[in-house]
Amino acid sequence: MSTIRINLLPHRQLKRAQQQRLLALAALAAAALGLLVVFVGHVLIEDAKALQERRNELLRQEIAGLDKQIAEIKTLKEKTKALLDRKQVVESLQVNRAEAVLMFDQLARQLPDGVYLKSLKQTGDTLTLQGYAQSSARVSNFMRNLEASPRFEAPNLVEVKSATVGKLRAVEFTLTVKLSRTET
Repeated sequence: MSTIRINLLPHRQLKRAQQQRLLALAALAAAALGLLVVFVGHVLIEDAKALQERRNELLRQEIAGLDKQIAEIKTLKEKTKALLDRKQVVESLQVNRAEAVLMFDQLARQLPDGVYLKSLKQTGDTLTLQGYAQSSARVSNFMRNLEASPRFEAPNLVEVKSATVGKLRAVEFTLTVKLSRTET
């Protein structure tokens, strides 16, 4: 019997060629799939980035609005402080408005006969009184009256000297007295 010889080389070559085609197709499919994954990843990242940019822009707008509100609050606080300062000044003027009248009233009440004031100067809480008296005893009496007054305290005689007013002999004096801030 004769043996039949079959050449399997083309079959192997065909199978190898088919396997190479499958491998190339699989590589092409893997590359396409990889490109698709990269593209989808890129699109997702760009969408996330765009969403974050929109959020950032919204935050910038809100921050700008809050900055305007902060500036308005600051100006309102400054206006409020100025108004409170004005109110305090008005209240202090209201409290002290009668002080000068009361001081002059008490000064006139404490002034004995024969004593005349020619000038009065106030520096802070200290009054400097200059005047004429018929005698130094009347100046002493005036100082005692000032000491007893609720509006004045600590009278201090600075100077006493003889003077002639018109054709009359008088005593010229200068004294200081403190204003009392205690209400009576």
